Amino acid sequence: MEQSDALPQLTALAHPGRLAVFRLLVRMEPKGARPTDMAATLALKPNTLSHHLADLEQARLIASTRDGRSLTYRVQMDRVAGLVDYLVNDCCRGRPDICAPLSNPFKDLQMATKPFNVLFVCTGNSARSIFAEALLRDLGAGKFHAYSAGTHSAGGINPVTLDVLKRNGHATDGLTSKPITTFQTTDAPVMDFVFTVCDTAAAEECPPWHGQPITGHWGLPDPVKATGTEAEKALVFAQTYGALRRRIMAFAALPFTQLDRIALQARVDDLGRN
Repeated sequence: MEQSDALPQLTALAHPGRLAVFRLLVRMEPKGARPTDMAATLALKPNTLSHHLADLEQARLIASTRDGRSLTYRVQMDRVAGLVDYLVNDCCRGRPDICAPLSNPFKDLQMATKPFNVLFVCTGNSARSIFAEALLRDLGAGKFHAYSAGTHSAGGINPVTLDVLKRNGHATDGLTSKPITTFQTTDAPVMDFVFTVCDTAAAEECPPWHGQPITGHWGLPDPVKATGTEAEKALVFAQTYGALRRRIMAFAALPFTQLDRIALQARVDDLGRN
């Protein structure tokens, strides 16, 4: 990358509003985000957001794709990588002991010697994320500390959730429903993985997570909203438990010590699609 290419990009990022939009889109990779979702998350007026997006797109830091009447914006990661390389390529005359943290700012998960912290997030924290927390706690073979939270905590765990867990041999002691703000304080555990299990197809809120954990989206319909007879509702809870069990078994079996961060993120993305 030449200086003439880098300067417009640095100029575009040298504004708090544009930088906030860019950082949000980075967090939303690889699926991107729609303007309405970005405006709501960042509390920006639509016309202000439109100006920020236009400036970032003109600097070729982001690009948009159209699906019918809807636009989705994504970061141009190759351009961002080029900008980072331009800034640090000649750092310290190439000394690897100094430059390595700059060229690879993400921590090396291969070097982890303690259990990974994993957070599961849904809307009410009364069923899906509780299932996931209990499953990883019991199937993780001591490799994980599992947590769960809700964007709008229901204030308690659904009784059917507890029944399904007990029938499948899980202890329910210590499981509680709590808001996501519990894990956003300065003294909260630092998360290595954050999984959202809320259903974006049903317009549930799945917020991006600040920091640099590996993230995945395992969207599932909320069984609490199931209708029908009591037996039919119970079946939906059991199916939700089964879907999460299959994904968590696959996640816990990943060869963490053999994968770098990029490869591990790709495997987590695959689990979300399958």
